[in-house]
Amino acid sequence: MESANVVEPKGRAMAQTTVEGVEGVEGVQGLVGQQLGSSDWVEITQEQVDRFADATGDHQWIHVDPERAARESPFGGPVAHGFLTLSLLPMLMPQIIDTRGFRMGVNYGTEKVRFPAPVPVGSRVRASATLDSATPFDGGVQMAITVTVEVEGQSKPAMVATSISRRYV
Repeated sequence: MESANVVEPKGRAMAQTTVEGVEGVEGVQGLVGQQLGSSDWVEITQEQVDRFADATGDHQWIHVDPERAARESPFGGPVAHGFLTLSLLPMLMPQIIDTRGFRMGVNYGTEKVRFPAPVPVGSRVRASATLDSATPFDGGVQMAITVTVEVEGQSKPAMVATSISRRYV
């Protein structure tokens, strides 16, 4: 296992935890119980929220009407959809863990998703992750990772979920 905290030329952080090909399933199993790292901070914009609303059909005013949200919302302004926060994981997780030496990986599902605190538009979020289990199956390994998304400056997390993925050798 190799751990890196290096920034690529384009400004995107490389994965903080890397499992090299020769380690394969055993390398992943060796990470069980470990904090894998944190992603870069990402700003949540109103444009992002509006585009997510268009994609999902969820145009609730607390997300897409900044003036009304400022007047009537208990959050003081517009907030991101919870599922938008969840949908950031495919972008944020490769910054945390890079599992090399596998043919492919798939999202197998998500368990225990919770949204304890709102994500105000204009705030910055990042993900951190801990590998809960790495269970071999015929042809690969199934990984359960607890992912926490925090909002910069807030003590309560915006999202906590167990992400299940499969890596195939």
